[in-house]
Amino acid sequence: MMQEPILDFRSMPKIELHAHLTGSISRQCLHDIWEKKKGAGETDLEDPLVVMPPGNHNYDLKTFFPLFSSYIYHLVNDADSLDYSTRSVVRDFARDGVAYVELRTTPRAMPNAGLDKAGYVSAVLRAMEAAQREEPALRARLILSIDRRNSREEAHEVVALAKKFRSRGVVAIDLCGDPTKGDVSTFTGAVQEAKAAGLKVTIHFAEAEASASDAELSTIMSWMPDRLGHVIHVPAAVKRQIATRTGIGLELCLSCNVHAKMIVGSFEAHHFGEWWRVEGPIVVPCTDDVGVFGSPLSNEWALIQQHFKLERDEILGLAKRGIEVIFGGDDEKERLREIMW
Repeated sequence: MMQEPILDFRSMPKIELHAHLTGSISRQCLHDIWEKKKGAGETDLEDPLVVMPPGNHNYDLKTFFPLFSSYIYHLVNDADSLDYSTRSVVRDFARDGVAYVELRTTPRAMPNAGLDKAGYVSAVLRAMEAAQREEPALRARLILSIDRRNSREEAHEVVALAKKFRSRGVVAIDLCGDPTKGDVSTFTGAVQEAKAAGLKVTIHFAEAEASASDAELSTIMSWMPDRLGHVIHVPAAVKRQIATRTGIGLELCLSCNVHAKMIVGSFEAHHFGEWWRVEGPIVVPCTDDVGVFGSPLSNEWALIQQHFKLERDEILGLAKRGIEVIFGGDDEKERLREIMW
């Protein structure tokens, strides 16, 4: 039986720190883009509402990544669709009561649109800036992601772009992508370069068993990242290490982990229950890919209340604690302290 909500989670000012830009595009937005392109004879792709039927949110790691590489990237592949979808994502977060969001994206060239990777990042930032003028209650920042399949040179290119666009709102780098691919030690130099430049660092961490070897986790922890995402398949010794890192952010994504079967069991088995009371790290509930998994941030908080029985003061305290691990700077932290309940 669903517990009565103790808060209006939609109107509660919230922080979102683990939202992939492309994965956050709603199915309706994708359909709008498809419909326009279909009418203009610009696509042979199937309707997104057929490819991703409403109500189907069970994409595991084998079906999730091909959805992007074989479909969404081929639909959102020009300046107009990139602008339209980015604005839509920011607007959707704002209308869900999100006061601060850090979107993340892997820079990619769009040759058909005449955009190189720098042009892509600039276009995303321009759309984010326009969306924030329409939704002034929300502030958005951008994280540039290194894909695990990238070469060492490509990783350094991402860092160079992050440095180039810092003045326009790029705040950090991320390491993400198919957890079965790549050797993270390839990226040590790029991470060190980012940190030396004053950029923040967040890393997808032990997302799957394939990316949870002792060697990988040891390498990532040696980078001293500011935040870790997912934190699922973590050995006891590494958990103790994380617990001693006072102020490290843990981006935990309940619906994604359950629907994608990244954990064993349902919501009540999620490791949020293990981490949220631990004193050193700061837990921040996040959506990951709301366009795929269909659970906005307000619903993530409702799920936390339902399955972990947090009281009103515990929820509000946890939400405000997340302010300390945003990458948006001291002025933004102060703004959030003033507006969050």
